[in-house]
Amino acid sequence: MSDGRPPILELKGITKAFGGVEALRGVDFALFPGEIHGLVGENGAGKSTLMKIIAGVHTGFLGRFVLDGRDVHFRSARDALAAGIAMVHQELSVAPDLSVAENVFLGTQPTNRFGIVQWRKMAREARQQLSRLGIDVDPNTRLGDLPIGLQQLIEIARVLFSGARIIILDEPTSALSPPEVERLFSTLRRLRDQGSAIVFISHFIEDILRVSDTVTVFRNGRKVAETAATATSKGALIEAMIGRGGEALEETYTHDIALPPKAGGPMVLEASGISLARSLRDVTFQVHAGEVLGVYGFMGCGQLELARILFGKLAPDHGELVVAGGGKAFGNTADARRAGIAYVPESRRAMLFHQEPVYKNVSIAILDRISSLFLKPAQERAIARRQVEQLQIRPAAVDLDLGMLSGGNQQKVALAKWLTHPPRVLVLCEPTRGMDVGAKSDVIQIIRDLRAKGLAIIVLSTEPETVLSLADRIIVLKRGVVVREFAGEAISKDRLLEAA
Repeated sequence: MSDGRPPILELKGITKAFGGVEALRGVDFALFPGEIHGLVGENGAGKSTLMKIIAGVHTGFLGRFVLDGRDVHFRSARDALAAGIAMVHQELSVAPDLSVAENVFLGTQPTNRFGIVQWRKMAREARQQLSRLGIDVDPNTRLGDLPIGLQQLIEIARVLFSGARIIILDEPTSALSPPEVERLFSTLRRLRDQGSAIVFISHFIEDILRVSDTVTVFRNGRKVAETAATATSKGALIEAMIGRGGEALEETYTHDIALPPKAGGPMVLEASGISLARSLRDVTFQVHAGEVLGVYGFMGCGQLELARILFGKLAPDHGELVVAGGGKAFGNTADARRAGIAYVPESRRAMLFHQEPVYKNVSIAILDRISSLFLKPAQERAIARRQVEQLQIRPAAVDLDLGMLSGGNQQKVALAKWLTHPPRVLVLCEPTRGMDVGAKSDVIQIIRDLRAKGLAIIVLSTEPETVLSLADRIIVLKRGVVVREFAGEAISKDRLLEAA
């Protein structure tokens, strides 16, 4: 809130459309120095679109953009950065083939008077900056070799310590474990106290209420509420977001829930003694037809490595995978697909083409089935339309570029890609990551429907609510080891967190 101070940034009557679809309609927004301003709303409500206007990513819009009391109109993200505005996007924008240090100083590498990069100084300062967020990693490590959550923290560090006076964070905690969230919040409060203005977008409403001074709610491209964080509640924010009571969409799992007895369906996939360097040790489990197996643990527990092994992207040092009726499983992704394994990774960017239309993203996995020599766009569109209707993807326009869709609807497209020819085993990494309660509910129902059709599903997540809402049986990974299995018993979020 203002407390009598003038805003550092003010947007007035902002309207923005994509392909004839209005993403923002007459939005007013003000941000003050020394403030953490939380934004909430369902996927597609307009939060990220507004922030991308502030960060210079979206340039064609109607309305006034006032910075330091003067009207401005950025032509690019570089213009915004030069004005002291930096943003961490929901989808990572790191350079995976560069080192950790190069990513921390991306575009701002320290050089000597001859323009030569000072590599030792850069590594030393990167280590110092990362340690302020509790990150202990060799700054010379290739970034792409690190877990997605650690990559996210390193991107956050780059922005937080860039010297920007306006910092925008879009879903910064979606891949972080509780201790890492606490360290991030401590850093944000310190920057706020030093006068920085921070925008914090999150679908974790508890996080918004804990760290924000002011909260703004978006719904259907409009700002529908603004309040002090201390004057509202989780229930009130959910109701404002979706326009009705959110009890059915937002479960807390503070009380015990009953896991069903072990699945009686046939075993579809068996992992025996899977080990990989320092990531996994002697991991053994089975998954059955018509069952959802949850794999839970904090970031870095070995989940991502396990998922990649299941899809043939990584080869284990020891152990084996067996698909029922198909013998020992696969040494590469092509073998995995032939065995009936489908994989949706934790990062949508890793498997989707944002500059291509929806229908091409849906049909890409079955082109070899519908075309021997020539592409058949009409058939691709027809297949995509069926999936769009079945999964309720919005907007329902198969020719729209995927990048125009909200994160939740992009995740539905990622599922649709594999469901055009249903697999035997569906491996889902963080399937509801970065989604609002409504989109989460949609995706959870899709997964439950697939289970009812007899698919064997493995859900790997660092979000306890996601695992508890979906899993029939849960194994807990801790530092690469299965430390607990929950099946046919009562379990709560607290017990799950304690096991991890």
